[in-house]
Amino acid sequence: MSAAPTNNPIDIFNAPILDCENVTVAFPQYGTAASVALRDVSLTLRTGEVLGLVGESGSGKTMLARAIMRLIPPPGEITRGSIRFGGKDLAELDQESLRKIRGRDVAMIISNPRGELDPLQTVGQQIANVLRHHLNLDRKATRERALDLLKQVSIPDPQRRLDAYPHELSGGMAQRVVIAIALACSPRFIISDDATSGLDVTVQAQVLELIRKLVSERGTSMMFITRDIGITAHYCDRIAIIYAGEIMEIADREVFFDDPQHPYTVLLLAAFAQNERLRRYWLGEDKVRESSGPSATGCSFQHRCVRFQERCRSEHPALVERQPGHLVRCHYPVERP
Repeated sequence: MSAAPTNNPIDIFNAPILDCENVTVAFPQYGTAASVALRDVSLTLRTGEVLGLVGESGSGKTMLARAIMRLIPPPGEITRGSIRFGGKDLAELDQESLRKIRGRDVAMIISNPRGELDPLQTVGQQIANVLRHHLNLDRKATRERALDLLKQVSIPDPQRRLDAYPHELSGGMAQRVVIAIALACSPRFIISDDATSGLDVTVQAQVLELIRKLVSERGTSMMFITRDIGITAHYCDRIAIIYAGEIMEIADREVFFDDPQHPYTVLLLAAFAQNERLRRYWLGEDKVRESSGPSATGCSFQHRCVRFQERCRSEHPALVERQPGHLVRCHYPVERP
């Protein structure tokens, strides 16, 4: 798991393939204010880049993925901002235009492959459905392409697996099939939403390495969503931290791990630290204040922050670029001596 991303560095500085600007997603509630799931999320993904999006459960990671794919569960809606992919604002496209983009230009790998796959269709049929819809291949070409995709994702005995049903596959093989479907039309952008969270450690490492290899070979951009900040050190070019629906910190991988500045980022890193004293200090259990949820005015992290001051209660921090490419949303960021 020590392999680092090998994307062509020239590609990374090309024009953004995805540009999210001030994206806000809200769920209306009867008789009270709407529940805000994403709040002014702005981030850019460059061509050939792997961006790691890290946060705990409920932080808004999957909601951002759904917003990009325009698959927000009702009654949720994008109330503000734009999501531009290849120059087109996805938030303004009709359903027919979106269907042409999903699977062809933008694909998603989810963490529950058995829930994604149709139990009544063979693996080959499900891959063929995507190929026929987007590429208009004939039956023979479709089967050959499907078989080739199974070989690319390193499924044992691909000829036999092509005619297998999802319940005949192990969890690792089912996940590889989902990856094959996502890569079927060579999309320009892939979202991996905790794609390996349900696999054992050995299979997880194999699948992560497979995704990294295939994405790198194709020059595909990817948003890699995970709760495990350690994984991003091996597979991502840039890392963004999300908390309570807001981006808290964004930086290139080396800068991120060498100089983390948001208290929440340091807390996440401390959770992986071997130093028990460091963990206890940054968890700061005795300093946690009573919270009724994210603040509408102050910092959304104020109730858990060990650097809390009165300004954090009343003034919402902006996402500020503290050095080139390193953005932090905090009034009192951590500074190295």
